[in-house]
Amino acid sequence: MMGTGLVVGAGVLTVTALVYPAMKGVQNVASSAVAQTVTTPSGPLTPDDRTFVVKVRLAGLWEFPAGQMAVQKGTTAAVKTAGEHLIQGHTNLDTSVRAIAPQLGVTLPNQPTLQQQGFLATLSAATGADFDSKFANILRLTHGQIFTAIAKIRTTTKNSLVRELADQANTTVLDHITVMEKTGLVNFDQLVNQETASPTIDPNQTAAPSPSPGAPVVIVTPSANASLPPAATSPTPQVK
Repeated sequence: MMGTGLVVGAGVLTVTALVYPAMKGVQNVASSAVAQTVTTPSGPLTPDDRTFVVKVRLAGLWEFPAGQMAVQKGTTAAVKTAGEHLIQGHTNLDTSVRAIAPQLGVTLPNQPTLQQQGFLATLSAATGADFDSKFANILRLTHGQIFTAIAKIRTTTKNSLVRELADQANTTVLDHITVMEKTGLVNFDQLVNQETASPTIDPNQTAAPSPSPGAPVVIVTPSANASLPPAATSPTPQVK
């Protein structure tokens, strides 16, 4: 989506139409059918469970590089700190996802969605205070929307590994929401309007790209010489 013309105006007014549909499918887990539920050693695995595991993976594939950009381009200490939390949080979450996916028979994507690539393109093109504002508002909006989705998965799943991943994701997302708000750049008035909006978007923009056959799983992790403070995390799900 590098050439899709994603534009984020003052705040993130035009991001809503791109973000909302991506989260809506996960938020409707409570009413989803349990067709294609399979039995695993850690309990029944529903289509919603599998979707959640993939969503956690996708989040790391774009929020990790977004965090790297914040560390490199952020003009305030708070923005850089928020970037560090994204990096560390998604390093830990990705470790968990890669550990449990083979046990659950879930194929993980190696690239973010076109929509998420658009977010990265927007952040990549921004500089200075404009970058700081777009970073804080885009990430606060997306984290706020997925926060309730995690809660629904946590309360409905019968799979112990998915439940543990939801616990970890809940702690991580709350941490990321908090550090975005601490930047002092979040426009809460716009967020309220955006959270209740229901625009539409081409489903292709939010579909998880299928990895190439035989391609190794991309590992989301900081470089060997990176030195980052630990972000808040829950225990990594244990593969049984």
